[in-house]
Order: sequence, then structure tokens, then C-alpha cells
Amino acid sequence: MTTHGLVLSDVTLTYPDGDARLTALDRVSLTASPGTLSAVVGPSGSGKSSLLAVAATLSTPDRGRVLIAGHDAAALSAAARARLRRTTIGIVFQQPNLLASLTCVEQLQVMAHIDRRSPVKARARALDLLERVGVADRADRRPHQLSGGQRQRVNIARALMNEPSVLLIDEPTSALDHERGAAIVSLIAELTHASGTATVMVTHDHSHLVHADQALEVVDGRLGALTVTQ
Repeated sequence: MTTHGLVLSDVTLTYPDGDARLTALDRVSLTASPGTLSAVVGPSGSGKSSLLAVAATLSTPDRGRVLIAGHDAAALSAAARARLRRTTIGIVFQQPNLLASLTCVEQLQVMAHIDRRSPVKARARALDLLERVGVADRADRRPHQLSGGQRQRVNIARALMNEPSVLLIDEPTSALDHERGAAIVSLIAELTHASGTATVMVTHDHSHLVHADQALEVVDGRLGALTVTQ
């Protein structure tokens, strides 16, 4: 069992539902090792978003353990969990949500500023990441000057800015056509292997599973392995 990636052990998560409780995750176990991409598919309402919320320490499970880079999330205070998210977890949301007034390089520099890193080093890292995701020539452009695919590439670079151990990605291709979506998932796999992140990506598109090191499916809150045919 890795101590540097992401480990969910026997996790159950429920929500209030009238007088009863709705089970969102039912005894889920998942190991995402450093440098690997785990892709999770499943129908709407199956528990994919709940899985990411638990992995991001945004939701606390009723039972089970969540280990992130060796840290037991249940043993941490709310402040310590927030610090863990800022320094150890990168999150790529479904919509880029870039700040309209900032250029691409500034979108990334903000992340380092929050963590009080050197501005000079932060800019150098930001430019390097924009190069790695293929939008270095857009460094000084603002979001409205970018295509949907370019905005998502900046979104991914921003999540990697603080060198996270764990990268969590929610439906990165939902607003893109198939060709651009495939390029984004291929980029995610490439960056995962190069950066050594333990990456978990939720996707609705089974065609993207060919890029994953492990493919999983969640149905009615239960997680299982999928066999992918190349």
C-alpha cells in the first residue's frame, strides 16, 4: 500500500434524506499510486462526485479511512485539512472558472501567492507549466481570448502549480468536442506520469479509459474494476 498517493479504505458516505439517510458511497476502497491515472466512470447520481469530494477532504465519510500522501484525513483539524488541500491536492473542476481579469500566467501565480511562495520562482514555474500544457504562447492572454480547450489546459496547469501529490479531476472534457477532449485526457495522462501525481479522473466518456492505468466504475455507490479493450 502506497503512503504517498491516495488510499480510500472501506469508505461509506451517507446524506440525510427525509427521515432516512441516502448512501452515496458504499464501502468503497481505492488505491491510486504516484504516477498513475485512475479513471472512474458511472451513470449520473452513481456516486462519482461524492468519491471526489471525499478524496478532496471536502466531505467526511461516515466510516472508513482516507489517506493522502500518508496523512490520515480523519485525524486532521479543519484548518489542517484546508492546508492539505492547498499544498498536497490539486483539483481540476469541470468548468475552468478562470478569473476574467487575470492573464494565464497570473492565474497560476495566484496559487503560489496564496501559499506565500517567491514571486520570481512562482512566475518561472507558471511559465514552465504553461509550456508543458501547450499554451505558453497564450501566457499573457485573458480567459475570453482563449478557446475552451486552452482554458482547460490552463485549469490543469493551475492545479499543478503547488506540486500536489494527488490530482483530482472532475469531467474535464464535458464542454469539449471529442477531438479536443481526447487531447486533454492524453495530456492528463502524460502529466501524471511525468509529475508523479496520483491522479483520479471522473469522466462520462468510456473512450478515454484507454489512457488510464486503472479503470473503475461506480454504480449505486459501489466501486469496481473495469476491463478496457484497447
